[in-house]
Amino acid sequence: MPEHGNNKTLIVVVGPTAIGKTALSIVLAQHFATEIISADSRQFFKEMEIGTAKPSAEELSAATHHFINSHHIDTLFSIGDFESEVLQLAEKLFENHQTLVMVGGSGLYVDAVCNGLDQLPDTDLSVREELNTLLTTHGIAEIRRQLEQADPGYYAKVDQFNPQRMIRGLEFFLSTGEKFSAYMTNNRKSRPFKIVKIGLNTDRAILYERINNRVDLMMNNGLLEEVKQLTPYRDLNALKTVGYTELFNYLEGIITLDEAVDKIKQNTRRFAKRQLTWFRKDDQIHWFEPNEDLAVINYLESALGQA
Repeated sequence: MPEHGNNKTLIVVVGPTAIGKTALSIVLAQHFATEIISADSRQFFKEMEIGTAKPSAEELSAATHHFINSHHIDTLFSIGDFESEVLQLAEKLFENHQTLVMVGGSGLYVDAVCNGLDQLPDTDLSVREELNTLLTTHGIAEIRRQLEQADPGYYAKVDQFNPQRMIRGLEFFLSTGEKFSAYMTNNRKSRPFKIVKIGLNTDRAILYERINNRVDLMMNNGLLEEVKQLTPYRDLNALKTVGYTELFNYLEGIITLDEAVDKIKQNTRRFAKRQLTWFRKDDQIHWFEPNEDLAVINYLESALGQA
């Protein structure tokens, strides 16, 4: 990590879904008297409230948050857009803060801000249309099969429950003849601030119990009604994700409600496992158990030279 004369620091909080990242980020924002940037790829969208486990109104009022409810669901908002907008925002916020907190479980979005995105060749948009048609007619399993064959390196990293990300890798291969994974390098772009990464994790059985409890809470809080209201938008990529896909299948009579809830829990557990696989490859992350707030603060103060 290069030296940063201005001593500005971005604290990054990562980890699997339901681990307690939101609570810790608020504790840190209050302790360091700063603001929070969300790096959750679904919490951007105003219409997706319950199924994305957004911070509650009380949590949102406890610290200033950015990139939550910032876009409408039909807005195209790419990882590149996110990188650019966060860097612009950070420059502005650092005028009044020594530290900022970024929190989220979307590994590609976190990496975009911390390391930058590689410059990619253009792809053929007609290929994307064909792949979206393939998804509609043959389902996600066929996209998975083709991607695994075309680019096993990217297939191993990508969230296999996110058709948009898988289609991106397959579209890239079919358009350029090159593997998307070959462009996902470790050539980090320099940033005008220091980056300190905190990861949260716990025993898998405990994490899975937290996930199951959260899904039950979402259902009790009206997730099914939220999904019903979003039915006109169901073909958007943002809604082809865990918590929404399963309930759309229920509403179409493909599965029962109990089966849908069970599948949400199962798919969320699988998603958490993939998040951990992604983050464990980053040796810059310092790991803690949930609720070790004091230990995290002590570590950060030492890392920031404030001890």
